[in-house]
Amino acid sequence: MKRILVTGGAGYKGSVLIPKLLARGYKVVVYDALFFGQAGLPRHPSLEVVEADIRDVEAFKRSVAGCDGVIHMACIANDPSFELNPELSKAINFDCFEPIVKTSVAAGVQRFIYVSTSSVYGVSDAPKVTEEHPLMPITDYNKYKGMCEPILLDYQSPHFTTVVIRPATVCGYSPRMRLDLTVNILTCHAVNNRRITVFGGEQKRPNIHIEDITDLYADLLARPKEQIAGEIFNAGYQNHSVLKIAEIVKQVVEQEMPELGSIDIVRTDSDDIRSYHVCSEKIAEKLDFVPKRNIENAVRDVCAAFRAGLLPDSMSNPRYYNVKYMKEAELA
Repeated sequence: MKRILVTGGAGYKGSVLIPKLLARGYKVVVYDALFFGQAGLPRHPSLEVVEADIRDVEAFKRSVAGCDGVIHMACIANDPSFELNPELSKAINFDCFEPIVKTSVAAGVQRFIYVSTSSVYGVSDAPKVTEEHPLMPITDYNKYKGMCEPILLDYQSPHFTTVVIRPATVCGYSPRMRLDLTVNILTCHAVNNRRITVFGGEQKRPNIHIEDITDLYADLLARPKEQIAGEIFNAGYQNHSVLKIAEIVKQVVEQEMPELGSIDIVRTDSDDIRSYHVCSEKIAEKLDFVPKRNIENAVRDVCAAFRAGLLPDSMSNPRYYNVKYMKEAELA
């Protein structure tokens, strides 16, 4: 495995993942529509950036030629973004999925890592939601992410290793920062408003640090295929309620930025009922993968970014918020 194509590689997770792949000696092709630009990516002789649409199968065919592995992250991310333009979102998140898998097989790709989402479980009161738990998506975003999984696994063969990852909500700082994710947005509001508004509060929201999940993606490229072939893995860490996450954010921000004074928590109603407790025992047992960082670490990292001036106009700049940016760019 020498040459890796990463779809969506200029995004929130990609901007953290790509330097890790380069540091491990891979030649990397980032295949991305670059809606948010590529400022988060390093300049490196082993990095090629292709500005192209994931729906353009011919462009993908040219880019994947000579690649040994694919990490597929490109999508319209999260429920609100998907709902802005359901037809566009379905085309990107689902309709083009099998064509790029077929193209990858034809190009001789040896390994295909698909980044799904743990939100495919929807709502569950099970104490441990394992990979065998029925998928109960309550939005089209969740539904189509889940529908891609069996398509990929159907192509599993001795020459084409497939693996599906269902990550929890990702948190922490990235050069292509997102402030529309639970931990990140609560931290942003604590820093800017000295107040955290919690919608609902009892819903469970599993989280995983961005450094841990990108370590996992890089690690999967080097795993013996018999460990991962045709497998689905949950990848989460802490399963806290939204209210508990807010309390952690409050405590850490008050420690890291004492000049802000006390941070208030205000609760209000919410119609977002997604709640589930993701069990990540399988990936720990089979791959010995256990996250090294927690929500507190993520909040401290975001606070450090604020102190360093890396998040200017954090409450108003649409580039931090997928829905706002899609509206401004008339993608919706």
